[in-house]
Amino acid sequence: MIEISDETLRLINKTCKGKKHLKLTVGYLTDNQSIIKVYNESGEIDSSKRYHYEIGSITKTFTVSLLSKYIFENKVSLNDSIQKYIKELKEDTYYPTLLRLATHSSGYSGSLPLNKREYFKMFLGLIFGGRDLNKNNPLHMDFNKMKMLIERNRLKEIDYSWKYSNFGISLIGYVLGMVSGKGYWDTMGDFLHNELGLNDTCLGISNNNLHGYDRKNNDCGNWQWDKENFISPAGAVSSTADDLLKYAKINMDEDKPYLSFCHEKHGNGTKKFDMGLGWLLLKKDNNVMLHGGGTGCFSSFLGVDKEKNVASVVLANYRLGRNNDEHIGMSLLESLRKSKDVYK
Repeated sequence: MIEISDETLRLINKTCKGKKHLKLTVGYLTDNQSIIKVYNESGEIDSSKRYHYEIGSITKTFTVSLLSKYIFENKVSLNDSIQKYIKELKEDTYYPTLLRLATHSSGYSGSLPLNKREYFKMFLGLIFGGRDLNKNNPLHMDFNKMKMLIERNRLKEIDYSWKYSNFGISLIGYVLGMVSGKGYWDTMGDFLHNELGLNDTCLGISNNNLHGYDRKNNDCGNWQWDKENFISPAGAVSSTADDLLKYAKINMDEDKPYLSFCHEKHGNGTKKFDMGLGWLLLKKDNNVMLHGGGTGCFSSFLGVDKEKNVASVVLANYRLGRNNDEHIGMSLLESLRKSKDVYK
């Protein structure tokens, strides 16, 4: 059995320091074997219990996975404009395509649906902590606000440079709900449970969800989501390490053939990453795909190497900061990839 490397353990121990209520779940998959370990500030603890976490933006990969299913079934096309599905929008105006939304090249700003002042206030809260961080979900938008923001933010018919957009992915979710006729919330719930078989994964929170804590160890509860919140497709899912590793395995094996569409390069990203659909692809090796997430007081990371059949997941009920969840996840993923090379 492959063990967690000393370097990854060092990162885990450093991350746990001073966090009195932390449940840091670290899991990995190699071929068909999954291992899950749980840590707190005292070290490794009993890992038999499944902890439920808000996974934030990893939600986006589920939303775009459903998009790929609808493309496979010829229900939508990547080059469709959102105006085709949102009939209330003004005519004779350019609106972005599903492809540009899925690759964060639509031109929508990273702060939407918040204005700059609201976004800055949330950003400061994430850095410095505060009791209302989780109880008051700042990312809330109804249909009228969505329509107003689309029409106010006039875009050109070009591929903009990469800009991460909660708003853009949320529009994809809204379109999918319109196509299904059931709305995003019910459509995604059906997809998670009946299509992917992830029984411990849901939109919103369950009675089993851990509470989140800020950097001062205050209990901040959970962000509240509901089916009327149009930002749900960008961050409303809660899950467990077990389910996320199952999800990684489904993507590795491509049991659902439409998922391979998400894994191909569809756009330019950053210096480190290319863009699949929803997923970030490691520029130096597009077989490696990953996504991180964070809500008020939760952090998450999921990384998958399709070629070497390994995956890593990191979940925490604190906002870890400095990308510590990604550092742990990538360190673990790299050690798993190297071990597969050794045992070839």
